[in-house]
Amino acid sequence: MASSEPQRSVFLGVDVGTGSARAGIFDENGKLLGSASSPIQIWKEGDCIEQSSTDIWHAVCAAVKSACSVATVAPEEVIGLGFAATCSLVAVDADGSPVTVSWSGDARRNIIVWMDHRAVNQAERINSSKSQVLQYCGGAVSPEMQAPKLLWVKENLKESWSMVCRWMDLSDWLAYRATANDTRSLCTTVCKWTYLGHAHMDLSESRDMEACGWDDDFLEEIGLGDLVEGHHSKIGRSVAFPGHPLGSGLTPAAAMELGLLAGTPVGTSLIDAHAGGVGVMESIPDSDSKCEDEDAITNRMVLVCGTSTCHMAVSKSKLLVPGVWGPFWSAMVPEYWLTEGGQSATGALLDYIVESHLAGPLVANRAASQSISVYEYMNKLLASMVQDQNAPFLSALTEDLHVLPDFHGNRSPIADPKSKGMICGLTLGTSEKSLALLYLATVQGIAYGTRHIVEHCNSHGHKINTLLACGGLAKNALYIQEHADITGCPIILPRENESVLLGAAILGAVASNKYATLHSAMKALNAAGRVIYPSKDPKVKKYHDSKYKIFRSLYEQQLSHRSIMAQALS
Repeated sequence: MASSEPQRSVFLGVDVGTGSARAGIFDENGKLLGSASSPIQIWKEGDCIEQSSTDIWHAVCAAVKSACSVATVAPEEVIGLGFAATCSLVAVDADGSPVTVSWSGDARRNIIVWMDHRAVNQAERINSSKSQVLQYCGGAVSPEMQAPKLLWVKENLKESWSMVCRWMDLSDWLAYRATANDTRSLCTTVCKWTYLGHAHMDLSESRDMEACGWDDDFLEEIGLGDLVEGHHSKIGRSVAFPGHPLGSGLTPAAAMELGLLAGTPVGTSLIDAHAGGVGVMESIPDSDSKCEDEDAITNRMVLVCGTSTCHMAVSKSKLLVPGVWGPFWSAMVPEYWLTEGGQSATGALLDYIVESHLAGPLVANRAASQSISVYEYMNKLLASMVQDQNAPFLSALTEDLHVLPDFHGNRSPIADPKSKGMICGLTLGTSEKSLALLYLATVQGIAYGTRHIVEHCNSHGHKINTLLACGGLAKNALYIQEHADITGCPIILPRENESVLLGAAILGAVASNKYATLHSAMKALNAAGRVIYPSKDPKVKKYHDSKYKIFRSLYEQQLSHRSIMAQALS
C-alpha cells in the first residue's frame, strides 16, 4: 500500500577528497540525515602524485548509494545534488576516456593530484612573466595550480598532450560525467586556471556564460597558446556561477550508476575547500544573526582544516593581498571577491610528526586500547603534563620548542614553495611525552601561520575578526583552542560536522530552484554550533606574542641559511 506521508525533499552533496569519495544527504533545514564514504586509489612517486577518474567515479557511485541507504532516502526524494572535489587536474580524450598524465604510461592514471609538486620549475617560469594576470593569484602561481601542470605535461608527455580533448578540474569533471554538460565553474577556473572571473561582473548569476575571461596573450606568453584553439574548448568555452543548474540534470546513464532519477538537477561545482566555506560561512549564532548587516560576512574567515588548510575570506571590493591567492570574483559566494590563503600541510603534517616519531606506534596502540584517536590521547596526556610539571597553562609546555610548519612549502602569505619545515629545541627524548610536546609545538606553529595570514590580510584592507572552522581538524579541541588563543579571534564551529558535504548539497539546493541565490541558501541551511573564545589570561597572550616573534624569525633564518649555502655552491 502506498504511503500517505508527504514526500520529503532532500539535497545530496558529494565530496571527493584526497583519500576517499563521500556523500551526504541533508534535509531542508541543512541537517545531515546520513553519509557514507568509499576509498579511492592514489599513486605516489616522488613529486608525482596521481589518481584515476574511473576509480573515483566508481567510489562516488558506491558512496551515493550507501548514503541513500543509510538515510533511507528514495531516489525521487533527492531534488538536487552538487559536487565538490580537490583541485586536481583531469585529462580525458574526445570519448571521455582517460589519458595518462604519468611517466609510467598507465592509462588509468589520468589525474594530477592537487598536492603534486612536479611543476615547480614551470611555475617559476610562468611567474617570471610578471603578467598582470598574476596579480589575481597573489602575484604568483603555485605549482599546485593548473597552468604549471599543463605546461609540464606539454613539455614532458607530448603524446598525452596531443590526445587530450578536455582538461578539467576534478569537480567540473564529476559534474560533466554526471550531466554530459561541459560548463565550467567560476570557482575552479578563477581559482586554479588564471581565468579572470570579473569579466562577468555585470552579468546575473542565474545564467551560464560564454567564457570571456581567458587572457589569450598570457596563455601564449607562458607557452600554452594552443589552448586558445576552438574558443578554449579544451579548458572551457562556457562558465557558470556555483550552483547554476547544468544542462538537463543527471543523464539516464549516470542516474542509473548513482541509483538516482534521470533529470535530477545538478549544480555547477565547487572546489572542496570552497564548498566548506559555503557550508559554514553563515553559521553564526542566532543572537548575532538578528542584528547583522548584509556585509557582516566580510568580517569572517573560514578555516577548512583537513590534510591542508584553506583560509577563505570575502569582500565586496577588490583587495589585492600579496602572497595570498585572489582576489577571485564570485569564486565562492557570487558577487563577492574571494581571498584565499592556505597552508599546504596541516593534518598531513601532524600525521607525519606522529608517525615518524619513535613513540608513534606506542601512542597509536594506547589510543586504540582506549577507543580514542591518537590526538585525543595526546591532548589528555598534555593536560596531565600541565599538572605534573606545574606549568602555568598548557601552551607554556613548549617554551623551548618552536616549529615552522612549512614541510610542504609556504602557500601563504610568503608564497615560497621552497620553504622547508624547521624544528628548534629537539632533544634525545623518545618517550610519548616528548612526542606530545612536539605535537603541541606543531599545532602552535600551524596556528601562528594562520595568525600570519589573518594579520597580512587585515593589513591589506580586510577586517577579519571572527574565524569559522570546519573539516577533520576542527574536531580537535586543543587545535581549535590554540588557534583562538594565538589569533585572538573567537572561533565558531558549525552545527553540522560535514561542512564540505553541506556546501556541495547547497549547490544542489540552488540548482533545484528551492533558493534564488547561493547566499540565500547558505543563510537558510548553515547553522552554528559551539563558539570557542580566546583565553582571557593576559599571560597566555604575552606568551603567544613572544613565540610568534620566534616563529616569524625562523623563516628569516632559513632565508639567510639558503643565501649562505647558495654562495658556497656558486
